[in-house]
Amino acid sequence: MWRFCNPEPGGRRGFGENLTEKEQTTYIQGSVNLPASILVGVTGNAVYIKVRGKGSFQNSPALKEFARQMLERGHRIFAFDLGECTVMDSTFMGTLAGMALRLRESGGTLLVRNVNERNFELLRNLGLNNLFEIEPSSELLAAGSTNDESALETENELSRSENAACMIEAHEALVDAAPENLARFKDVLEYLKQDLRAGAAK
Repeated sequence: MWRFCNPEPGGRRGFGENLTEKEQTTYIQGSVNLPASILVGVTGNAVYIKVRGKGSFQNSPALKEFARQMLERGHRIFAFDLGECTVMDSTFMGTLAGMALRLRESGGTLLVRNVNERNFELLRNLGLNNLFEIEPSSELLAAGSTNDESALETENELSRSENAACMIEAHEALVDAAPENLARFKDVLEYLKQDLRAGAAK
């Protein structure tokens, strides 16, 4: 079963608390702005995630929280379908990298399918093709697809400090995945850390 939704206001509520036990295994926290959205389905130990539109810093915090909850529930296979993902920014790719690193620590796997040429080059240039499997097709993902979708439309507004912290974590994951990425994102990380300190000082 697919579930679709966007994160609750504040980015902390609505991550399954008001759903039934059955629904809690089949929901997604998606992006802030449509048409960008994220669909998810859960079958057994596998989580199926389909990204529509742009994967960006806006939908990364909710995806990270969703992944954390799925990991806590014992899911160890995360399969992404990027067939309808138009482009990804570095924060979103860093979120994928962080998920893949945590999965690897626990013996899990992150799979990616239907990657267009532009997105493949983005992933390859950051060395992420060495961190998770990129496949043109996947029977695993196909088995989890369904036309049964439910929609929960909410909004998400992180504070400046929370947003900066999420972006820092994502970019640090890119460096952990491929140390050569430090040269690419050193200035970005320093700017974000200054922004985080400035927010904490207020």
